[in-house]
Amino acid sequence: MRYIHVKVTAGAKKEFLKQKSGDHFEVSVKEKAEHNLANKRVLELFALHFKIPLSKVRIINGHRSPSKLLVVED
Repeated sequence: MRYIHVKVTAGAKKEFLKQKSGDHFEVSVKEKAEHNLANKRVLELFALHFKIPLSKVRIINGHRSPSKLLVVED
């Protein structure tokens, strides 16, 4: 199990996922921060990045904040 700190920009023109350091990432998603759309897309991007099922990635802190703490299960 690993913890990841993420800074999210919602409603961006381009999507990207950039690793700043070992467990710090910067993510930009096209979805707006409404109805949990941006959070869902962030989880999808991390599942693709780590090549794991979506069910193995969860937000444990920062649901309504740009700074989030995710947990990725092995």
